[in-house]
Amino acid sequence: MTSPMSIATVLRRAALVALGGMLGTAARMGLGMLIPDAALSVLAANIVGALALGILTAQLPAGDLRVLLGTGVLGGFTTYSSFMVDSVQLRDASPLLAVGYIVVSLVGGIAAAALGLVLGRKRAAS
Repeated sequence: MTSPMSIATVLRRAALVALGGMLGTAARMGLGMLIPDAALSVLAANIVGALALGILTAQLPAGDLRVLLGTGVLGGFTTYSSFMVDSVQLRDASPLLAVGYIVVSLVGGIAAAALGLVLGRKRAAS
C-alpha cells in the first residue's frame, strides 16, 4: 500500500496537469484548424495521442514529468467527449459511417497505444 501524497505534491501535480492541459488543448485546436473536418481531426488527435501516451508510459517513470505530459498535455490533446458527440451526430446522418468511425477510432487507438508501448520499451532497453 502506498502512502498518501502531501498537500504540496498534490498541488504541484494539479498545477502541472493544468499547465499541460492548456498546452494540449491549444495543440488540439491547432490540429482542428489544420484538419477542418471535425470527425477526422478528432480521430487523428485520439490515435496520435494514444501512440504518444504509449511511448511516454513506456519511457517515463511515474512522476511529475509523466503527469505534465501524459495527464496534462495528452489529456488535453485527446478528445474522448468530442469522439462521443461526433459518433452520435454521424449516427444521425449515416449509421454505417458512424459504425466505421467508432470501429476505426477504437481499434486504431488501441493499436496506436500498443505500438507506442512497444516502441517506447525498445528505446528504453537500448
